[in-house]
Amino acid sequence: MFNPSRQDARQFYFDTWRKYQEKQPLVGAELIAIDIMLAHPEYHALLNQPERYGEQDFPPELGETNPFLHLSMHLAISEQLSIDQPVGVRDYYQKLCALFQDEMRAQHEMMDCLAEMIWQAQRHQTVFNPAIYFECLAKKTLTPP
Repeated sequence: MFNPSRQDARQFYFDTWRKYQEKQPLVGAELIAIDIMLAHPEYHALLNQPERYGEQDFPPELGETNPFLHLSMHLAISEQLSIDQPVGVRDYYQKLCALFQDEMRAQHEMMDCLAEMIWQAQRHQTVFNPAIYFECLAKKTLTPP
């Protein structure tokens, strides 16, 4: 399984952004990542400064959103949707899109649920439990899991 370090993950975003700006061809996950980055103009200045932000911490207790985590969650959700894994996640996404009439808003709602599942797994030192993810998604769509 691919498990990049924090630095590797951040470098992926910096490199993809640089390649996009230099009009170099993008491949694989870069093609998905650039669309996500373009949808988040609030991160563009950060992506232009790898020397400044490559090692910066974004502690949640200070109310800061980690932009690299945010982008990575979008990338994870995009992958989930492309293969409908866990099975049924695509249906919830479509319901959220219909509810909010906004794909980015739908992904942000999903991100809350994905984060909850990850937090629960870390807290209880267990594997990811899609039932937690789907329960949260069901509440957001007002649909039974």
